Amino acid sequence: MSEGITEMTIPWHPGFYGAAEIEFAANKGDLEFHREYNLSKEPLRMDLLVIKKTSDAKIKNEIGWIFKKHNVVEYKSPEDGLTIDDFYKTVGYACLYKGLGETVDQIEAKEVTVSIFRESYPREMFKALEKEGQEIEEHFPGIYYIRGRIPFDAQIVVTGRLEEKMHRSLKMLSRNIRREDIEAFIEETGRLTEPGDRDNVEAVLYVSTLANWALYEEVRRDPLMFETLKILMKDELEKEKEEAVKEAVQEAIQETEKKTIERLLRKGKMSIEEIAECCTGFSEEEIRKIQEGLIQRV
Repeated sequence: MSEGITEMTIPWHPGFYGAAEIEFAANKGDLEFHREYNLSKEPLRMDLLVIKKTSDAKIKNEIGWIFKKHNVVEYKSPEDGLTIDDFYKTVGYACLYKGLGETVDQIEAKEVTVSIFRESYPREMFKALEKEGQEIEEHFPGIYYIRGRIPFDAQIVVTGRLEEKMHRSLKMLSRNIRREDIEAFIEETGRLTEPGDRDNVEAVLYVSTLANWALYEEVRRDPLMFETLKILMKDELEKEKEEAVKEAVQEAIQETEKKTIERLLRKGKMSIEEIAECCTGFSEEEIRKIQEGLIQRV
């Protein structure tokens, strides 16, 4: 099963949305989070738009120190690259968003910021930006401000280089976490009791589990940790249980229908086409294979 988890497409973005809200939990009342914000009627949208409700709200998390009124956020999963074109595409999103105000200059450029999150250090992209004359400053560990000929304040957040004790939720979105990371995350998020917090914790843990299946299997062997994970991931586990039940019911229906097909084939009173019309869960080709199996048994 661990091999399948490694090969499957992991839904990193929902985990990131949850992690982002956990990161700024201390300013929950000051920020609005708009996931997959649509920029037009066509399928063009930003990963996350964070609205700062009041200009004098002081953001406690250092990632948000750059924030102004309108904050465009793009997330790159561990599987995604990050090139200079990706950087300008995100700046382009911010430009398009700025132009969507209901009145002229309603969204002022000085009130817009751009943030891009990625786990690994984008060395080639930084080289390309510096070649253009942009200045890159590591303002905090893993947080790089981009200064130069762009219309908005911008930062690149390299989650793999963040101070782990301050940014535990983002550090969990990796294929390289440690058991102590899981334990610390669970301990820290246990203090979050506001509505929606549990959903965010659950989203992070779900993605982290898929990305680190073998490690979580090991953690589950610890009775205390297993019970804690069960409590935190109750809703996700219920969904999986529901899906498992649906799958079992579907398998039972298929097995019953297969036996019906075999019985009809043995009687020989109906053609394969007629059987396919009444047993819609199987194609004519599949019914022929069942027929071949019956002949081989004889």
